[in-house]
Parts: sequence; C-alpha cells; structure tokens
Amino acid sequence: GSTDQDRIRHLTIALPPAYAARLFDAQQAGASDTELQEIAAEGLKDVYFQDGGRRAGSLEEVRFTDIEHLEFDL
Repeated sequence: GSTDQDRIRHLTIALPPAYAARLFDAQQAGASDTELQEIAAEGLKDVYFQDGGRRAGSLEEVRFTDIEHLEFDL
C-alpha cells in the first residue's frame, strides 16, 4: 500500500548524475542547507517514491523534516 503518513525511512539509494551535479553546483555556489535539501528531496521523489515515473505519478512534493542522519558518498 501507500500512505501520506510521515515516518522514518532508512534509504540507501543512488541519485542520478543530474541530481548529484545539481547538489555539487549548488553547494559550490553557496546554497543554504534548505536549498540543498530541496534538491535532494526532488531526487528522492524521482528515484525512490516515483521510481523514475513508474509509480506515484500524482506525488507533488517530498520534504525532508526532522533528519536524523544524512550521508552522501561518491
């Protein structure tokens, strides 16, 4: 099933290169944490929640709230 309920998620996913590039470019340009979180949330929406367009097509927004741990690797 599916739900709009907020819950803790433990994700290990690879963001597509376009999102990673946007994150790095924004960081180098001095983007705020909020701006970086918005880019990462957009990538998670596409990759994790919408599975590249195969599900949750009506999903409009993903927001990071109450982040416990976030880690990026190259």
